[in-house]
Amino acid sequence: TLDLTCRRTPCFAKFSEIEEMVNMEAEINEVQPLRLSLSTAIDLYFPFYFIGKKCEILQVMNRHLEAILKEKRDLRKRLIKHRCQESLPIEATFHKCIVELLTEAVTFTEKLESHLQSVRSIPQIPHMMNNMDATLSKTEMLMIELEELTEQILKWEKLQKEVYSN
Repeated sequence: TLDLTCRRTPCFAKFSEIEEMVNMEAEINEVQPLRLSLSTAIDLYFPFYFIGKKCEILQVMNRHLEAILKEKRDLRKRLIKHRCQESLPIEATFHKCIVELLTEAVTFTEKLESHLQSVRSIPQIPHMMNNMDATLSKTEMLMIELEELTEQILKWEKLQKEVYSN
């Protein structure tokens, strides 16, 4: 019955709430240095980890580039080396086919060069058309002058005939 009649007074209830808040703040303050030390440890460890990873990646890239340079040197040596005196390792049954293929390859490259030249000249077409128009107008002017000169020569010839006939 005493327990049932015991009531908490409002001042003690507030006091217990404040006490709980103080306890929680104490727990937070205890955890905070651990969290801080953990974050600094991570900050100190992970850059070295990332630097190590980056170093490994750079070493792999370096090995790859060295291999490419070696291949490039080998390719240059092979390209410089004359291969015209070496025989092709082709079976005799395919020699006729190879000759036909080579003739077709030669005609293809000849046509390819002419097509490439025509494609290269496409951007110059407007300029060429302007030049042709200017040349055409100059030619027309020269034709008009030539007609005038022929008329003058014919008139002069008539005058000369009249003078000699008189």
